[in-house]
Amino acid sequence: MDRRRFITNVAAGIAGPFAGVACAGVQGGAKPSPSGYGPLRPVRDLRDGKVRLHLPDGFQYRSFSAAGEKFTDGSLVPGRHDGMAAFSGPDGTAILVRNHEVNGPVGAFGDKDKAYDPMAGGGTSTLRVTRYGEVLKSAPSLNGTMMNCSGGPMVWRAWVSCEETVNGPDVADDFSGGDNSKLTRKHGYIFEVPVNRAATGRPIRSAGRFAHESAAFDPSTGALYLTEDNFGFPSGFYRYLPTKHPVQAGRLLDGGRLQMLAVKGAKRKDLSVGQQPAATYRVTWVDIDDPDPKFTGRPANDVVVQAVGRQGREEGAAIFSRLEGAVFHQGVVYFVSTQGGATAPGDTPPSGFGKGRGQVWAYETSSERLRLAYESPRSSALDLPDNVTASKHGTLVLCEDGDGDNYLRGLTRSGEIFDFCRLQPIDGDPGAEFAGSTFGPGGHTLYVNIQAKQGTSIAIWGPWERGLF
Repeated sequence: MDRRRFITNVAAGIAGPFAGVACAGVQGGAKPSPSGYGPLRPVRDLRDGKVRLHLPDGFQYRSFSAAGEKFTDGSLVPGRHDGMAAFSGPDGTAILVRNHEVNGPVGAFGDKDKAYDPMAGGGTSTLRVTRYGEVLKSAPSLNGTMMNCSGGPMVWRAWVSCEETVNGPDVADDFSGGDNSKLTRKHGYIFEVPVNRAATGRPIRSAGRFAHESAAFDPSTGALYLTEDNFGFPSGFYRYLPTKHPVQAGRLLDGGRLQMLAVKGAKRKDLSVGQQPAATYRVTWVDIDDPDPKFTGRPANDVVVQAVGRQGREEGAAIFSRLEGAVFHQGVVYFVSTQGGATAPGDTPPSGFGKGRGQVWAYETSSERLRLAYESPRSSALDLPDNVTASKHGTLVLCEDGDGDNYLRGLTRSGEIFDFCRLQPIDGDPGAEFAGSTFGPGGHTLYVNIQAKQGTSIAIWGPWERGLF
């Protein structure tokens, strides 16, 4: 959508490529969904015959690279599969770069001599797979980092992996009870993982030390948009402006400028609460003067995790609730506020900061306008969305991290929300959830992770032409 048409639609109250979505979400429920794929039914995994997913008729799947198995290089696959992106590989294969959201000083997986911090158990793995989920090659690609939650694919064939923590030897222990004094390096940064060569393991410190979640890159400007997931505190929406356009540099350079989104004319605007349908805001950006602050005396983890965001809010930055998934699509950054919105009648408010069941925001980079694309009216429509990706038609795939059954849900440009996939409950693991959805080359396969005690990756394929994925 061109700038003039976008502004015209804003004036009409429609605002952007997701025209009508906010009205559908806020005013009492989603529209009926002819763009769905039909009723969900239990489908057996082609790998071992177990039922892990409920899918529409005609869809199949295969799980692969589960926690505790071996990579093809012989090392063990860690758990907590999370954010992921697919890149084109040779002979029609896909190259997946996958996060592992492992917390605590549990020791690095893979080769500890290559680890950023040999005591930290998170990082990324890189796999070459067929479009039917058959693993051809796999190995660790970044290790010694911590709580690698999500991130984002870069157009120069790299993945930016985000640490959702500020743990380190300079900070008191976090909620998990792990002993931070055992760590050898500070955490809370983003790291670049090239697809075709080894990661350097060098953090981009100027992009901030905070509870990073996702990254979305705008190739027209070279800006990297970042989300923050502070469970018990306000979160912010950031952009990192590197010293040189990453496409020209061939990588993401440190030393740039970190900024935080603010609403024009409304300092510290609270966007975590319920919004009017298609709420639209003009925005500006405030500088973060000290993106990588130094601490003495091992302050409380809760103090450190707010140190960067507090700087922005003191300058008037907007307040969000738990910003998680983000994706750039056709000039717009779509990002998810997991607990944003109003509490629906009959729903129990979630714990932590934010009492809603989820919002989807759309930020058009050229006009610098922010618009509410969708707000969940109740948990049965959308329950605590997390990771997000976009299909070739512009339909968003939302991974749920809800309190009951968790779904992959589609949100179309016209405001229709529909159920595409339900996770089969796992005995003894009520916290299992979807994460890391990403379409492979050509759109034949949707790859997704199940984050669980025994996490795994899954390839899903079928008659996509029946709907709007």
